[in-house]
Amino acid sequence: MRSFALALLFLLAAASGASAAPPKPDVIYVVTPQSVVDAMLEMAKVGPGDVLYDLGSGDGRIPITAAKRFGVRAVGIEIDVALVREASRQARRQRVDHLVSFRKADLFATDLSEASVVTLYLLDTVTLRLRPKLLSELKPGTRVVSHAFHMGDWTPDEVREIDGNTIYLWTIPPAK
Repeated sequence: MRSFALALLFLLAAASGASAAPPKPDVIYVVTPQSVVDAMLEMAKVGPGDVLYDLGSGDGRIPITAAKRFGVRAVGIEIDVALVREASRQARRQRVDHLVSFRKADLFATDLSEASVVTLYLLDTVTLRLRPKLLSELKPGTRVVSHAFHMGDWTPDEVREIDGNTIYLWTIPPAK
């Protein structure tokens, strides 16, 4: 009986530890080539007054590039704390940490309403889940740029091929 109680305690402890595990990313981290970053920002016509949100920001190259080139405020949303730390270090090294911030957060739980540009490099299964959130939270005219992955039947405003990579641009339509 005593060994049964010990086994039960062990299983309960293991089960409670499993529930406290950090959330796992929906996608693996893959670097966006700088040529694609540049094209994404150009397609979105990033400029003064924009606020850029990068969903799944990885090493932070999109927000950092936007801040350096265009002086815009940028926010990186990333679930991997090690990547958030690295991106924050990189922003300090590049001297744009006054314009760029990185948050360890779940992109589905993040308020996106202040963004005027949203960039992403997420699987199409994730972009399809994200699409209703983008359409409901973002203001009309907000530009959404995706590296490599589409959003189902939402027809992009523009599609470009850069060094073998496809980039899609959509604009949030006026409210009906």
